[in-house]
Amino acid sequence: MADNRNRNVKPANGKPAAAANPYAINLDNFSKRLKMLYSHWNKHNTDLWGSSSALAIATPPVSEDLRYLKSSALNIWLVGYEFPETIMVFLKKQIHFLCSQKKASLLDVVKKSAREAIDVEVVIHVKAKGDDGTGLMDTIFRAIHSQASSGDHNVPIVGHIAREAPEGKFLETWDEKLKSAKFELSDVTTGFSELFAVKDETELTNVKKAAFLTSSVMRQFVVPKLEKAIDEERKVSHSTLMDDTEKTILEPGRIKVKLKAENIDICYPPIFQSGGEFDLKPSASSNDENLYYDSTSVIICALGSRYNSYCSNIARTFLIDANSKQSKAYEVLLKAHEAAIGALKSGNKVNSVYQAAVSVVEKEAPELAANLTKTAGTGIGLEFRETGLSLNAKNDRILKPGMVFNVSLGFQNLQTETNNPKTRKYSVLLADTVIVGEKVPDVLTSKSSKAVKDVAYSFNEDDEEEEKMKVKAEDNGNETFSKTTLRSDNHEMSKEELRRQHQAELARQKNEETARRLAGGGANAADNRGAVKTVGDLIAYKNVNDLPPPRDLMIQVDQKNEAILLPIYGSMVPFHVATVKSVSSQQDSNRTSYIRIIFNVPGTSFTPHDANSLKFQGSIYLKEVSFRSKDSRHIIEVVQQIKTLRRQVNSRESERAERATLVTQERLQLASAKFKPIKLHDLWIRPPFGGRGRKLTGSLEAHTNGFRYSTSRPDERVDVMFGNIKHAFFQPAEREMITLVHFHLHNHIMVGNKKTKDVQFYIEVMDIVQTLGGGKRSAYDPDEIEEEQRERDRKNKINTDFQNFVNRVNDLWGQPQFKAFDLEFDQPMRELGFHGVPHKASAFIVPTSNCLVELIETPFVVITLSEIEIVNLERVGLGQKNFDMTIVFKDFKRDVLRIDSIPSTSLDGIKEWLNTTDLKYYESRLNLNWRPILKTITDDPEKFIEDGGWEFLNMEVSDSESENSEESDQGYVPSDVQSESGSEDEDDDSESLVESEDDDEEDSDEDSEEDEGKTWEELEREASYADREKGDDSDSEEERKRRKMKAFGKGRVPDKRPSGNLPKRSKLR
Repeated sequence: MADNRNRNVKPANGKPAAAANPYAINLDNFSKRLKMLYSHWNKHNTDLWGSSSALAIATPPVSEDLRYLKSSALNIWLVGYEFPETIMVFLKKQIHFLCSQKKASLLDVVKKSAREAIDVEVVIHVKAKGDDGTGLMDTIFRAIHSQASSGDHNVPIVGHIAREAPEGKFLETWDEKLKSAKFELSDVTTGFSELFAVKDETELTNVKKAAFLTSSVMRQFVVPKLEKAIDEERKVSHSTLMDDTEKTILEPGRIKVKLKAENIDICYPPIFQSGGEFDLKPSASSNDENLYYDSTSVIICALGSRYNSYCSNIARTFLIDANSKQSKAYEVLLKAHEAAIGALKSGNKVNSVYQAAVSVVEKEAPELAANLTKTAGTGIGLEFRETGLSLNAKNDRILKPGMVFNVSLGFQNLQTETNNPKTRKYSVLLADTVIVGEKVPDVLTSKSSKAVKDVAYSFNEDDEEEEKMKVKAEDNGNETFSKTTLRSDNHEMSKEELRRQHQAELARQKNEETARRLAGGGANAADNRGAVKTVGDLIAYKNVNDLPPPRDLMIQVDQKNEAILLPIYGSMVPFHVATVKSVSSQQDSNRTSYIRIIFNVPGTSFTPHDANSLKFQGSIYLKEVSFRSKDSRHIIEVVQQIKTLRRQVNSRESERAERATLVTQERLQLASAKFKPIKLHDLWIRPPFGGRGRKLTGSLEAHTNGFRYSTSRPDERVDVMFGNIKHAFFQPAEREMITLVHFHLHNHIMVGNKKTKDVQFYIEVMDIVQTLGGGKRSAYDPDEIEEEQRERDRKNKINTDFQNFVNRVNDLWGQPQFKAFDLEFDQPMRELGFHGVPHKASAFIVPTSNCLVELIETPFVVITLSEIEIVNLERVGLGQKNFDMTIVFKDFKRDVLRIDSIPSTSLDGIKEWLNTTDLKYYESRLNLNWRPILKTITDDPEKFIEDGGWEFLNMEVSDSESENSEESDQGYVPSDVQSESGSEDEDDDSESLVESEDDDEEDSDEDSEEDEGKTWEELEREASYADREKGDDSDSEEERKRRKMKAFGKGRVPDKRPSGNLPKRSKLR
């Protein structure tokens, strides 16, 4: 139906129809709506239609201006086209059309439908070119008189639309003859308004499409356009923004909205207002002044689009560094607007909508009531403002399901206290397109958020602090000069004092929460470090007949059965390759080659106990075997084959063990052909798939219940279910080289042969590899400028594509079936970020609304804020340039996470962020050894609570109790030593964005594993290992040396310090 409605003689959107499209009236729609018209006319003839016996409607000629006429609306509603310069007269038994020959030929098809639908004859009068039509008009008048004479009235009552003035000679002639004829004229505008008020399904579909386009333009074009202009401090005029927005509405493909452009038009030129000049009427226009976005500025944007002539509207207000008065005005308006929308329910009176808004304003801010707009909007449909459906205090009509309203509410001519005349006067406005429902109204433009957090922008936080300080200085102007100079210090002290008070309250709450959790046994610190490694049964051959035939008693490697056959005492003895610990070869001066094979033997130091060694504890094991050969080439080939086979078997067994611990996921339901999945192309994945082939990019698709990433290789595919996603992040490239989306999961999945909880998909926004030796090019080189511009364009395009993908997925997650998952893409807040070392390399760590993340370097850092127990800031004070952050989790089984070497300049910002997110933090001058501390807490939680809970970390308390200083230092570990800490990421392999992970580390590992007999050093290590197995956590001197070597690197040994003094960090001179 909708398609047929678009092929207008004069299309409803005002654009000429394509010549190739044949005009065709939708006869089903015509019959249905003709019945509705006559039924409504007969039923409400007295109260709404002025007791009329005839309806005379004249449609004016085509105009280039945007206008809304009842006559045009009737044309489109009834026959699907706007027929200019056409007269329609509806009688009880006839319908008369007076028009040109071309229009008459199109209308000829309705004769049969009208007869079948309501038994009415259609009479078409063709006006010839050059004829004024007076003769045909007289014929119509005679028909009116003849049919009216049989009625109750002696003088026929003819209904017409009184507000529409005649245009053109033809309609002026009709108007003169109509008024001079012996008719009584009655205005039937109210009857048509009531007829058009309730929309059918076809009409509601058109309104929904129009509203979807309107909200998409606001969200995907207008808001990013404004943000970019403000962020880059561009000068752009209101009229330019209007023109660009209008083009985007008329060309929806620009924002990837799949609606036919020929069916689309604007409701009015988009409105952009700022700089103190505001007009909240839809008739307002965008002037040529530049967009004004200084502090305390207000920007109002309003736009509307039409689809198949059905209108929609939206308006949003954006606040720039708003003061408290402006913020309050907007918050009150938002509540009033929501209350008005909430009152749009079937059975309510129209005036209840405006009254709901007024009640909120009078309750929340009575001083703003005088500035509230006099209506809360109007009905909307084929006309932008449907008469008789104004949402004011006097309208007592009843709301019905299917009515559509433009709910528009605002405060106008407000004043705020600023020195800038362009921001002193302001207005705020909100508008949405809403369908009246049986129980709950349907807000069609809700896709564009109006929440305070999404429309209030803060760019000058420092300026606000300075302004507050100035106001305070004015209040205390009677103080002496010396006090004035210290006022800023007092301000900072008060800010710190407020933070301390909040932290004290958090400490009380945290101790109570920890006590409840420990009392419930929620944190039993079980040590899982002695877990038994599980490997499948090592069976190379099931019987003797399976052995391959011997070849001159030479060492053989059976790849198929994963076995090594060694000649021992004249027989070939098989060994499964998994029993081999290491293999090596060497050559002496006589060119004699030796091969040495060392086997895994239970009981030796640092050898993990697997299932097979426990199963065959009474067996005799071969520890080592050596062979001599004159054929050095054969020895080298055998060593290589054994190493390769051993690596393959170990990799397979490791992957099998990882998969055995995976949680079973639901199956991915692919999107149907009707609803194409949301896609992103040419993405890389981290962690990457295994294998030694060339890495390939793939595409990420959002299906019914999850994502699928796949490359052109059939075995490279990863499914991420929506229900398994714990956090989703979108990080556009700003100072980074990549734009990414990242998923942190509840349960591990396998990516290739790697088990992971973090999956990332990214695109490099520019070439990381630079040409060397090219020489420095001039900054004015045209090629250099063009290349930089191309890079900027590429980065912006990639960021926009990712943003569109994220927006569409967020809309998908907003559907009712996904509400329980509470999913939404989170974006890191760079302004709160800080540098630190969470693992081995320095990284930029950034908070989000729910997490603390680092998504560029691997292994990734994703810390859920709700899982944090406390944060301890260590090495604070002492004049250090850096400090460390230790994060203690609510699950005491998890090791703490250490972020080292954070610049001291970030300390105040981090404390402020922790305080605003209600995270309790402590400060200490030393690094603490957290493993024994957590063990002590879990062993005796009651004593931990009795001793004040976490307050033992409070530096102020510990300083006042100096007699207990020896006890407080027991958990101390020198800061030079690398603390054994972990994060949620279990994979600690670091990788580059461009380099492959396929480096072979086995050779170096195998060389280090060779045994040459136990030395004193090995015996000492065995004793230390045995002590740790018994639970002794004290470190030997050798262990401390080894850990310091690891922390400093193999190339440098730390200086020895006297054991009686605390270690001091060396200072750079």
